[in-house]
Amino acid sequence: MIKPTLAAFAERLSIADWKNTNISTFSPSRIKTEILSGLTVALALVPEAVAFSFVAGVHPLVGLYAAFIVGLITALIGGRPGMISGATGALAVVMVALVAKHGIEYLFATVVLMGILQILAGIFHLGKFIRLVPHPVMLGFVNGLAIVIFLAQLTQFQITDADGIKTWMSVVPMANMLGLVMLTMSIIWVMPKISNVVPAPLMGIGIVAAIVIFFGIDVPRVGDLASIKGGLPDFHIPMVPLNLETIKIIFPFALILAAIGLIESLLTLNLVGEITGKGGGASKECVAQGIANTVTGFFGGMGGCAMIGQSMINVKSGGRTRLSGIAAALFLLSFIMFASSLIEQIPLAALVGVMFMVVIGTFAWQSIKILRLIPLTDAMVMVLVTVVTVMSDLAIAVVVGVIVSALAYAWNNATRIHAQTTFTPEGARVYQIEGPLFFGSIEGFSEIFSPKDDPDLVIVDFLNSRVVDQSALQAVEALASKYQAMGKTLQLRHLSRDCHQLLNRAGQLIVDSDDDPSYGIAVDYSIKTGILGAGH
Repeated sequence: MIKPTLAAFAERLSIADWKNTNISTFSPSRIKTEILSGLTVALALVPEAVAFSFVAGVHPLVGLYAAFIVGLITALIGGRPGMISGATGALAVVMVALVAKHGIEYLFATVVLMGILQILAGIFHLGKFIRLVPHPVMLGFVNGLAIVIFLAQLTQFQITDADGIKTWMSVVPMANMLGLVMLTMSIIWVMPKISNVVPAPLMGIGIVAAIVIFFGIDVPRVGDLASIKGGLPDFHIPMVPLNLETIKIIFPFALILAAIGLIESLLTLNLVGEITGKGGGASKECVAQGIANTVTGFFGGMGGCAMIGQSMINVKSGGRTRLSGIAAALFLLSFIMFASSLIEQIPLAALVGVMFMVVIGTFAWQSIKILRLIPLTDAMVMVLVTVVTVMSDLAIAVVVGVIVSALAYAWNNATRIHAQTTFTPEGARVYQIEGPLFFGSIEGFSEIFSPKDDPDLVIVDFLNSRVVDQSALQAVEALASKYQAMGKTLQLRHLSRDCHQLLNRAGQLIVDSDDDPSYGIAVDYSIKTGILGAGH
């Protein structure tokens, strides 16, 4: 039986978190900052959601509804107050193949299943494995995502002709766009030095929008992307056959989407935590993302996850509590229902300027300075993750970075194994093993010994070593076989009780001692003793 149940788990996530919130922190000044921060985020969400809808091949409202529902639910019960979630490009690029081949109804069903998988990941605390992501991978992720955000904004400087071919703007429109982008960035940079009454990004958007509308400057606006006018999302059960064939179609997509969404969300969780100096609950975030996506699938949304760009806008604008995320979602819904005509007049240049400032603030510039100071492997991993994030997608980049880091770690430990040799007064040779014995170091372990040249009694002392896995056990068994074949006696000292039980041929050669270590051995199959090792 799974404890806690899903209902109890979700209730604990939300109610306990709100009860622990200090009401006194919600002063009028704080409430104003949170609401204005949410408004700024909502304005930046509109073009992003519309653009990602186009990437996925669905109607813009599908992306906007996802941004509203996912953003609202994760703001209410997510693992990190102040973090913003919505429709993202990382998910959209996976969805496009599903939509093109099977249609949008299969997308909604996939999003529901994606959410269920994420809820299970949270219940079983799989989010804790995000701690296995090394810091160089984190830096590569941040830098790569900053570059992706920058490159995504460049499409706003392009126009699409009748044949659907994109070309760069001509000189005058390009100059107008660049001028307004620079003006927005300048306002965002200067405003904090003058006043913090209104978030600088919101002030930048407001001033530039007012200039464009008042003077009638001919530049692309939000309405040029698509109309965002709509109503409340309707409850809608995905119209797909409920059979095994449907599961075979949607499960692979759901699994990939769930993994990508959780990786991006948990890495953003850590990043926002580092900036604000407050931790977050990984399992709580997994469940929140899962509930949000499950609900979104039933209300005609394309699903989503944490958005690092909008999260950075929120944090830099002063958003620190759940109120800013809730405000952002509600503002977005109000744009759709009541203020679409006004929002569609906002120049894209203002929003591009905001995102460019996000890029500048997100990119880990210090990582460039430390490239020559950190180990070469860490530097290579950082650059590799950045490149793969830009060229492919975030999930692949993180997985590649973790694998390379793990292999580098395994290689470093494999080269550490060695032995100090001494002789007892009786003439026995003692090998004092130093370093971990695992699959990567077994070759070096075997090369330490000289069975032909050793005396009749050989002692192998593992006091300063550790037998880690089944490959190590097999190496010890093989060593015992060599000495036994030559009629020599081999004694094994300071092995853990696990080794006592799991070793077969060499088991009778172990010398018990009061100071034998106690640790678990990880093996992946049963041996003749019948014991299954799995980290005893």
